Amino acid sequence: MRLMIIIGSVRPGRVGLPIARWVESVARERDGIEIDVVDLAELGLPLMDEPNHPRLQRYTKPHTLAWSRRVASADAIILVTPEYNYSYSPALKNALDYLHREWWRKPVAFVSYGGVSGGTRGVVALTVVVGALGMVRTGASVEINFAAPRVQDGVFSPNEKESAILGHVLDELGPLSEALAPLR
Repeated sequence: MRLMIIIGSVRPGRVGLPIARWVESVARERDGIEIDVVDLAELGLPLMDEPNHPRLQRYTKPHTLAWSRRVASADAIILVTPEYNYSYSPALKNALDYLHREWWRKPVAFVSYGGVSGGTRGVVALTVVVGALGMVRTGASVEINFAAPRVQDGVFSPNEKESAILGHVLDELGPLSEALAPLR
């Protein structure tokens, strides 16, 4: 399975980067998973600048063509997403909106973080978007409350519950990816 882990925040000093590194390290412990970590801060997609609707796949910009190839090659997606004002980050929305068919019938899981809600409200808002793109959400989601104090020297320390749920997420992504593959 080719797993894409997308870091949904581009803010300097963001907590999402160490959380994504934790997700990546856990996924790397499993056999049969090839990982592509996408840091939206490094990807640097401009605000949607394509003249045609993404559904048509008539891309004109080199950055869109490269993003399209990268997403098309993924079998499953984990979105490491913050909660911004009861929603999700604009950088993540922009990255999702650049494409359409490339997301179709790919399983998606959420590792969210925020304050008291653990990013849940952002995931609720994001669920509508991934559904519109034809993605299929896993049943398990990791929700991390007050993550910033648990990052020391750039390393996130998950608790037992978060680690167990991430295991369930990874367990679910493989079979779901296989089941959905013919529909892509």
